[in-house]
Amino acid sequence: MTALLLVEQTLNGLQFGVMLFMIAAGLTLIFGIMDVINLAHGSLYMAGAFVGATVTARTGSFGLGVLAGAAAGALLALVMELAVIRRLYARDHLDQVLATYALILTFNEGVKVLWGPAPIFLAAPPPLAGTVEVLPGVPYPAYRLVVIVVGLAAALFLGWLIGRTRLGMRIRAGTTNRETVEALGVDIGVLFALVFAIGGALAGLAGVMAGPVLAVQVGMGEQILILAFVVIVVGGLGSVRGAFAGALLVGLADTWARAFLPVLMRGLLPPAAADQVAANLGSVAVYLLMAVVLAVRPQGLFPRHA
Repeated sequence: MTALLLVEQTLNGLQFGVMLFMIAAGLTLIFGIMDVINLAHGSLYMAGAFVGATVTARTGSFGLGVLAGAAAGALLALVMELAVIRRLYARDHLDQVLATYALILTFNEGVKVLWGPAPIFLAAPPPLAGTVEVLPGVPYPAYRLVVIVVGLAAALFLGWLIGRTRLGMRIRAGTTNRETVEALGVDIGVLFALVFAIGGALAGLAGVMAGPVLAVQVGMGEQILILAFVVIVVGGLGSVRGAFAGALLVGLADTWARAFLPVLMRGLLPPAAADQVAANLGSVAVYLLMAVVLAVRPQGLFPRHA
């Protein structure tokens, strides 16, 4: 039973981790290249979830919903960059925080107007509604496995884009010396818009994929944005490789802590006290992980290198 629980919770942690990566990868590129703190990045995740759920309900096709959610995230990110963020590049971080926080409130109210305040139910597609036996006697939800595969595919694609293409070369250069890249003739405005669109597409994709696992509801972006920032700090600013490593560590730490701390604490404390202590420790496990990483490597695991 313990081995079964370990396998299940490890897969849950990987699934949560790859979802965090899809959000944090765009966020770390935006911060690494543009030096912009975008608190509204979680709203792209929310928009992708709502648009994906709506398209799925209207068409009956979850695949179309996934494409629509990713496209919605990219389009909204592009509009955000052109209309608001572009005016904040020369401003300090406090102005960026205030402006993007205002965007969060605007997007949340806009979602309430378009979809209402009630959560939307998004079911997994019927072929993925069952379980798969990942090991003998270890069933696991098929949809969660697909989320892991999609997240790993997104990581491979982003790694190829950043490491093997001309656009990726410019993005890498932008993370290290933006002024030199601009002096060499690269249209920095177009580069910034593309980075925003890529980050928005990944966030929208994560939102749709999270729909059948979590509730599609107003404010869902803020709930996961804090963990995305933890991922960036753990992995290193501006680093896609760091975002991937940090996301997996955070996803596993959060899942394992919530699953196994109650069992460990009950061996040391009375049941009521054990559950309370385990709940408190489980809620701060990722922040303890971040503190340990910062104590050992203050710049994160893989700083400033994509």
